[in-house]
Amino acid sequence: MAETRDEAHKAFDRTVKRFEAKYPRAMECLAKDREELLAFYDYPAEHWVHIRTTNPIESTFATVRLRSKRSRNCGSRATTLAMVFKLLQSAQKSWKRIKVFNKLELVVNNVQFQDGEPLTDQSDRTAA
Repeated sequence: MAETRDEAHKAFDRTVKRFEAKYPRAMECLAKDREELLAFYDYPAEHWVHIRTTNPIESTFATVRLRSKRSRNCGSRATTLAMVFKLLQSAQKSWKRIKVFNKLELVVNNVQFQDGEPLTDQSDRTAA
């Protein structure tokens, strides 16, 4: 993984160039969503590992889907919602905690980040 957004753009360009002949539609899709794929550079570097993965969401809902599919037509809507709630409550015990959670306050307070580091002044962002 690149340390800065500029390095990531260069690596992105190399990847697209390398694979565009073999996988043109996939590279077109990646190129179209470039900014969204690299948006994690606008957040604290310690949070990147959490932002770049969707596995917690997918694995959590896979568990719920599997269980609710098996017990279909076995109760009311309220019973199903209670079961889903308890499944999610149980699943959260194995979730990883956010690293350096105290930086969430900076994100909530709209502190701007560039390449994972907070900007001290808005003029820093325009100069870069």
